[in-house]
Amino acid sequence: MTVAPLIEARGVSVRYGPRTVLAPTDLAIAAGATTVIVGPNGAGKTTLMRVLTGELAPSSGSVRFGGADIATLSAAALARRRAVLPQATRLSFPFTVHEVVRLGCPAGRDDPTRIAALLERVDLAGFGDRYYQQLSGGEQQRVQLARVLAQLDIGRDGAGKGAARRALFLDEPTSSLDIRHQIAVLEIARTYAAAGWAVLAILHDLNMAAMFADRILVVDRGRIVADGSPSAVITAELVSRVFGVHADIGARDGIPYVLPPRPVRLSGCRV
Repeated sequence: MTVAPLIEARGVSVRYGPRTVLAPTDLAIAAGATTVIVGPNGAGKTTLMRVLTGELAPSSGSVRFGGADIATLSAAALARRRAVLPQATRLSFPFTVHEVVRLGCPAGRDDPTRIAALLERVDLAGFGDRYYQQLSGGEQQRVQLARVLAQLDIGRDGAGKGAARRALFLDEPTSSLDIRHQIAVLEIARTYAAAGWAVLAILHDLNMAAMFADRILVVDRGRIVADGSPSAVITAELVSRVFGVHADIGARDGIPYVLPPRPVRLSGCRV
């Protein structure tokens, strides 16, 4: 039996005036898998994600979520079906960590015990009373992840009735994190995919993408130029063509990894 994709884009494009930032694109995202978008800076990755989440109306084409045209869904209906972690979130008021996470909780699901459990999941146990602005960038990023998980959380591992009709979108979720927390955050994402969620993340680290993705989409100049498993997508030819880097590609347990070239030592330079 063929399972319909949870999210489906049909001919979506985005133009800002005469400039096309996302060429007409067809894309289907299945539940129960982790899809990672990679590509150079300015390639259109975030634009594609914003169209798929319903935050940005496409210039042409349509997006369907669970069979419904996303343009017909109210903000409240979307909030019950998908959660989005943006690249950066700025807060102007002195919220505590507990209060920030509480912002993501649905009505009636904001009890302190649940919030404390979410903070423990992102390795911030005991941080509830601290002020958000006093945290490091990486700690703030993990607070925001806890807030996003609070929005759609169904039990500790994301499992439960309706889980397979939900989606988690993460735009550069590891950008401010050390290596331990990068792995921890992506493990959390993969746990939700295993529970039946559709997980879509934007990453810059190709090695992290290869480790955690079931599927990789490569975006370049507003187009999806490669789509497939990590081993099929991450090749020396693609890295050279898309990123302009002549790298060696190895593999361990069937998972590819990228070895960048040695840095060129410039003679006569002083730092």
